[in-house]
Amino acid sequence: MTDATPVVVLVSGSGTNLQALLDACDDPAYGVRVAAVGADREGIAGLERAEAAGVPTFVLRVSDFETREAWDVALADRVAAHAPELVVLAGFMKLTGPAFLARFGGRTLNAHPALSPSFPGMHGPRDALEHGVKITGATLFLVDEGVDTGPIVAQVAVPVLDDDTVDSLHERIKTSERGMLVEWVGRLARDGYSTDGRRVTSPRKKESA
Repeated sequence: MTDATPVVVLVSGSGTNLQALLDACDDPAYGVRVAAVGADREGIAGLERAEAAGVPTFVLRVSDFETREAWDVALADRVAAHAPELVVLAGFMKLTGPAFLARFGGRTLNAHPALSPSFPGMHGPRDALEHGVKITGATLFLVDEGVDTGPIVAQVAVPVLDDDTVDSLHERIKTSERGMLVEWVGRLARDGYSTDGRRVTSPRKKESA
């Protein structure tokens, strides 16, 4: 589909969210094309998924650069080479920096396994369980310079069960997160979106009569 919106996906691990996006892209009506997949390390399943789908890949390891800032500039350059309209951080375990945000701020999406602004950081499901909340979930947001602090695009609620462990809760959150990510990447690509301060809005495509 030549008019599909190009998206670059960045991964660090198994790439299950990436796979969900690749599967969705098989439908021309989805309106998205994964132009490239980048990673911060080699030998991961996410890269294998991209290669199996015929998607170009690249790897930029922080350790190969003299400074974190130099890596950030290189990452921005490599992503820009594929001219994406959106960038999706799908389990990407590195924080993007000023150089990257200067070029892709406002169009880089990330998901967090909690209902922001509650429980930011690496242990959202654990923190929610320890706090005793009855409902948690996942948040899709536009990346800014903070940690899980960007303007919220969408959220999905996940109930906390009495017998939940951190692992069981996290697995259910990830399932809901994946569906939200696929839905909203497609919606933003097809219908566009606007931001007003912290408010992100995207029109629903009108149903044809």
